[in-house]
Amino acid sequence: MESEIINNTEIESKKRIYHFGEKIRSVREKKHLTLKTVALQAGVSESLVSQIERNRVSPAIDTLLSLANVLDINLEYLFEEYNRRRPVSIIRSGERRTINEEDIMFEEVSAPAEKDGQNTLESYMITIPPKSRTHRGSYGHLGKEVGLILEGSGILHYENERYELDCGDSVTFSAGAPHTLENTGDVPLKAVWTVTPAQKFLG
Repeated sequence: MESEIINNTEIESKKRIYHFGEKIRSVREKKHLTLKTVALQAGVSESLVSQIERNRVSPAIDTLLSLANVLDINLEYLFEEYNRRRPVSIIRSGERRTINEEDIMFEEVSAPAEKDGQNTLESYMITIPPKSRTHRGSYGHLGKEVGLILEGSGILHYENERYELDCGDSVTFSAGAPHTLENTGDVPLKAVWTVTPAQKFLG
């Protein structure tokens, strides 16, 4: 019996409580309707409408339909966020995908989601040995890039300009122009880079 109670408690704790009272109140106020007016037209008490708007009670389906009808609310509007997932994505340190381009290594930090289309975003760590440089950006591509130098120093070659970057420096630029990152120091250059839309780890 005790195990049944525990199991039921676990199930209840996993239930998602969804509130839409704020939406009902917002629509009512925009239409300049009082609680009393809405309650009378919906055939319920003013107190009940007030409690629903404050998320104190969950209305029966027929009550909700009546309120939606009075306020001319589309039910999809009320429940549009109910099934919207907000996942948390974790990539463990020992499970990162890596890409090697000659002697340069890219380690995935944030994976792009294909469903985001042109809004995909990826983040990765770059390790560039001394006297080496990246190559894939040398012709430019769509989107923007943001980089943060974690260790070492180098130069961002952007079009015909050179920008010196030291440990702790960050840089943001349009990726449409040719660009490469060169390690000019004597130790590996390590940086975190974020790119949108995704280029390397998509797919």
